Amino acid sequence: MDYLSELAVIQHTSADYLGLMEDHLEGRKIRFSYSRPFTERGTVPRINTVRDGLILLGGGPWGSAGPRNLPTLVKEIELTHACLEKSLPVIGLGLGAQILALASGGKTFATPLEFKIGHAHRSFDGALAGFLPKHYWNITYMRDRFEPPAEAVELAVDDFGEVALFKVGDKGFGFSGHPGFKAAIGEDLIMEFEEHPEDVRSTLVAVREAKRFIEDDLIRVMTGLVLETGLMEIKETSGI
Repeated sequence: MDYLSELAVIQHTSADYLGLMEDHLEGRKIRFSYSRPFTERGTVPRINTVRDGLILLGGGPWGSAGPRNLPTLVKEIELTHACLEKSLPVIGLGLGAQILALASGGKTFATPLEFKIGHAHRSFDGALAGFLPKHYWNITYMRDRFEPPAEAVELAVDDFGEVALFKVGDKGFGFSGHPGFKAAIGEDLIMEFEEHPEDVRSTLVAVREAKRFIEDDLIRVMTGLVLETGLMEIKETSGI
């Protein structure tokens, strides 16, 4: 297949991956390759190996502001900052959004590990090139929270009024949840780590029941993301 662009994707656990987002990227001829720094031979990518953009995934029980910080946190903040400096697209999900916030001058603060399903609510009509749904499912499996930098644009808030989606710079997007979350991701996170949130069973049931609606919301979210980041325009602009 003749791919239009290629994304570097950093995993922080074996369980958390792109989920439902994979089909949307492949369908648009956007290649992605996973890096797994937590494995024996895994490393954080170097900036010169990040071709067209970066996706930072969630971290399960790993955080950025407390006693269980991600071991590669500093290196990933540095990489993310370098990507932003080069105006490369950066998409952060959960812990990834915390890294994006820190790399762009924001903050994070300690909160307990939680697994929640709720809704995010669009902050204004034109968010994500006008494609962000007015309300969309927001599933978070995360320790700690982010505070975007003052210059960031708030695109959506969650049911509690906290920022659920922000934009920083030209092409940086941070989601508190995972827009392509699958119940299997939650199940595997629970199995992978001894530490897990309370009442995971009812949350998993709710995620399974919302599957079709999560898929529907993701169509609009991915359309807006691809338009805002220009990932389908890279082939033309880079002369590939």
